[in-house]
Parts: sequence; C-alpha cells; structure tokens
Amino acid sequence: MCCVTSTYQLTLNKARRPLLFRDIKEDSVSLMRYQHVCIEALSYTLPPHIVTSEEIEEQLAPVYDRLHLPTGRLELMSGIKERRFYDPGTLPGTISSLTAQKAVEDSGLDRNLFGALVHGSVCRDQMEPATACKVHHAAGLPQSGYVFDISNACLGLLNGMIIIADLIELGRIEAGIVVGTETGRNLVEGTIDSLLHDDSLTRQSIKPAFASLTIGSGSAAIALCHERHSTTGRRLLGGRVLADTDSHALCEGGVEQNLHGDARPRMNTDSEALLHAGVELAAKTWEETKPILEWTNADVDRAVTHQVGRAHRKLMMERLGLPEGLDYPTVEWLGNTGAAALPMAAAIASEKGEIKPGDNVAMLGIGSGLNCIMLGAQW
Repeated sequence: MCCVTSTYQLTLNKARRPLLFRDIKEDSVSLMRYQHVCIEALSYTLPPHIVTSEEIEEQLAPVYDRLHLPTGRLELMSGIKERRFYDPGTLPGTISSLTAQKAVEDSGLDRNLFGALVHGSVCRDQMEPATACKVHHAAGLPQSGYVFDISNACLGLLNGMIIIADLIELGRIEAGIVVGTETGRNLVEGTIDSLLHDDSLTRQSIKPAFASLTIGSGSAAIALCHERHSTTGRRLLGGRVLADTDSHALCEGGVEQNLHGDARPRMNTDSEALLHAGVELAAKTWEETKPILEWTNADVDRAVTHQVGRAHRKLMMERLGLPEGLDYPTVEWLGNTGAAALPMAAAIASEKGEIKPGDNVAMLGIGSGLNCIMLGAQW
C-alpha cells in the first residue's frame, strides 16, 4: 500500500505540489491524495441482542462486593450504556456476507465492476482460507479480482478502504468493497468468567480488564468506485497515516488458553496510557492531514471517529481543535465495535441525514499499535 501511494503522489500535477507538501516531507510514504475515487455506498448490520452495562455489573456483583467497587462505574467511566451481540456461535463471515451484499445492492453498481473484496475486521472465521473468500462468494462477485483479509486492530476497514482506493486510482480496478464484522460476545463473556474466578483480583489488577467490558458487536461495509461509475458524487479526497509503535504494548488482545482454560480471547489494556498516547498521535496526524486535504478546521462540517468511549471522544476533539458537536457518536448504545466502529458511525449518520450532500467529512481513526488513519471526504 505504501509504495503504491508514494508512486501516485510523485505523479501529481507539479503545480499542486507546493500546496500539498508545504509542511510535509516529500519522501513520505503515507501521504494520500485521490482524484477519481468515490464512496458509493455504506452499509451496516446491527446485532439483535442488547446487553446493558448494568447487566454486566450485576453478573460481576461478587467481584464488586469483594473489592468494594461502586455500581454504575462501567457506564460512568466509559459513557457506554449498552452494547449489542449476535447469537452465540455466529461467525463474522456470515454477518459480513449480509453487510457486503447490502453495500453492493445499495451502490447500484454492476457486480462485474467489483475487482476487490477485502475483509478488514479483527474477527475472522478461521486462520485459512481468508474470510473474504466466503463473503466474496456470497456477494456473487466476479472471479477476476483481489480477495483477501487484512487485520490491524481497530483500523482494518480503513486500511482496506485505502488499498481499494489506491487500486482504483491506479486504474487496476473499477470498484471494490471493504467489509468487516466484530463479534465481541466471547471477549466480554470470557472476561466476566475470568474476573469471577480470580480470587487474587485487586482494585489495581482489575483495571487492565476494564476496556474488555466496553466491547460490542457490529458490521459495516464500504463500496468504492471510480468517479466514472458514481451516481452519488461522494469523493474520497485523501488523508494521512502515522504510527507510534513505541506504544504497541498498551493494548494486547488474543487467546491465552493456558491461563484461562478456554479458547475465548482476553485483552489487557492500559486505558489511561492508551488514551493519552492515542490522542497525541491523533493530533499530529490531523495537523499533517489538513494540508493534504487543503482544509483548515473551519472547513470540517462533520466528523466520524473511532468509538472508544466518552472521555476519549471528548479529549480527542479538544486536542484536534474541533467542536465536539461535529462528531456523530454511537458508542453510548453500540459500545466499542473495533474496526467496524468508524464506518458504522458513518453509515448510520449518512442514513439519518446527519451527513448532508456537500459536507466535508473527517474520518478520524486510531487503533492500538498505535496506528492512526485520517481521511477526508466530500459528501
């Protein structure tokens, strides 16, 4: 992806280069500027089962009582009132197949135009083959195309979006779709079980598990195409990618079967350190994104962010110098849905008319690692 983007940048009209690069090194491999890519459709699939933070705390009552923790703590600290889960045993690819089909149908594009399908969530059906293969088959897309999974914590769908946009801009494909589904039930329920059975737990040692209880489930897809096929005219303008891998150990998730006795994932998160490191990386990325888009803060009409929690959202918008009201929040009722969070928020906001034609939309993504992707679009 980086080489493709860099090559494209070097072919830009020289008359534009002083403006685009005035504050940024020209040899950077993470600059993006698109001239021909449109966001043709966004779709989402919500889980049917609502689980409130109050219900989770009721399950954890023995732990709360032993550690003298106040009830209401989970919602108070995160701002998350509820999250949603799919049925037990639901595979991500099954839901992604539905979401991808919606996006293809909503785009109105001929299926034969789709030259790429990327599955970008943390959750996948199995190690191999790629979950994208199942989704590609269900969506009835043509044989001639790129079909693969990509995973990058909470940024997988945005990474997939960039790859597809690069392929379109370079003339390799006419259209593509990125899709992903996060199934948070096993993480949340596994974390609850671990906390209930850990007699050594203290008020200090419970903190790394807190973020795991904020996780929800959800699914989103984005269909992109060359402008020649677009009927929406929603343009993906470009953006910036930065990394702070010094912070790679602040949030670690996976399977620790020997420690927990089951195959459900667990996650350890230093929430406070992650919050501040993420916001600092976001601020730097945003300052380097604006000259690429030729925007100032005043040019932003709407923002969609990765939905982590209330404190994160508030601090990030303050640090970027953007009014908090520009953001469209979903975290209060969906929880943190990982890589699906930002595109789901964008899809819901667009559906409800919260993003209007002509709006400049900032897509502000942060993922553990740390990685940051910020993109601009004109609706």
